[in-house]
Amino acid sequence: MNDKRLEQGIKNLQEIDGEAGERVIHSLEAIAPDVGRYILEFAFGDIYNNPVLSFREREIITITSLLTQGDTNAQLVVHINGSLNVGLTEEEIIEVFTHCIPYVGFPKVLNAITVAKGVFNDRRA
Repeated sequence: MNDKRLEQGIKNLQEIDGEAGERVIHSLEAIAPDVGRYILEFAFGDIYNNPVLSFREREIITITSLLTQGDTNAQLVVHINGSLNVGLTEEEIIEVFTHCIPYVGFPKVLNAITVAKGVFNDRRA
């Protein structure tokens, strides 16, 4: 069963996060390979694979969750890219962040917008 979960996780990670997701998994190989496997099998093989929510809806939830935690810039880069990869527009991502202002405040939202600006610029280059 783990092989199937791993294969599905790799497929989902590639579709959603592409090279950015692969870099995360690769960066863990030498120091924490089990964490990389958990990300693939559990997060992307099980959670993301549930058909109740689309990848688009899941990425909205993910970038919102990362924003609310704060200090998650590296993960926001990966998942803002993922959001764009599954069909969100730049305008929608900024609106998701803007919607969070009353709940988490301007500092966390401004930080997330700064990360998004960098991702948008990198993708245009």
